[in-house]
Amino acid sequence: MPLKISLRPGEKFVVNGAVMMNGDRRGVLVLQNKASILREKDIMQPEEVTTPARHIYFSVMMMYLDQDRAQSYYDNFVLRMTEFMGVVHNPDILAECVAISRDVMAGEWYKALLRCRRLISYEEERLGNVGHRLSEGSPDSGVAA
Repeated sequence: MPLKISLRPGEKFVVNGAVMMNGDRRGVLVLQNKASILREKDIMQPEEVTTPARHIYFSVMMMYLDQDRAQSYYDNFVLRMTEFMGVVHNPDILAECVAISRDVMAGEWYKALLRCRRLISYEEERLGNVGHRLSEGSPDSGVAA
């Protein structure tokens, strides 16, 4: 089944690891076969990886975009997920972590990315403004970088 994506003017996206940008008009991209594709809004830059849930998202995103090196990203994913699950006590979030792990094991990386957004939201709710200060590298954040 083809995948149809509407793109804003100048919107960046990644297809199978290649960064592309839409032209100066709205455009539509139709993928006829399976490909790894992420829109600009779904791409996390390395400097945005400032919290445990974001480390998980980034590892899954890299497995999805760079499948040739997926094993090295998987090892980091396992480490980060284990750490995250070791400090979270919310049963719904723990169940989400298990579901993400299952998706990753099945090679369903995009599906896992969608689920990772729930972890990030949960973490942001718990951290409040601390996450914002961490991303700025504030020395008074109380957390060592």
